[in-house]
Amino acid sequence: MPGELRQRLDQHRHLRHHLKQLFQRAAHYDVFLLEYDDERSGSFAALGDVPDDKVVVLGLVSTKFDRMEPAEQLADRIREASGFFPREQLALSTQCGFASAGPGNAISEDDQENKLRLVAEVADRVWPTGG
Repeated sequence: MPGELRQRLDQHRHLRHHLKQLFQRAAHYDVFLLEYDDERSGSFAALGDVPDDKVVVLGLVSTKFDRMEPAEQLADRIREASGFFPREQLALSTQCGFASAGPGNAISEDDQENKLRLVAEVADRVWPTGG
């Protein structure tokens, strides 16, 4: 195994260990809001360490850029996450607020609204209410 790959795997194991401890120490919280809007976020494997009485909100929709994520891609990522944590206990949101840094992010109000509509559309698709 190449050294760089071994180092990344070791870092991943180290991070998983710390996340597992964090989830265990946070027993008094009901909901975890986790940012998963880019490649840096890693895989959903850490969701397997979340206690089964919690809700996990997946921040899959970026507030950093005006580019709209494809709805089907978001639905696929939720399906992927549900391989590690029950889909009924997952939720979808933006990865952060729209004014998360200094003067905020360069996203127009229309694009912000469209991203929030996208969250609602995908949530309705993934978790239909039947009503």
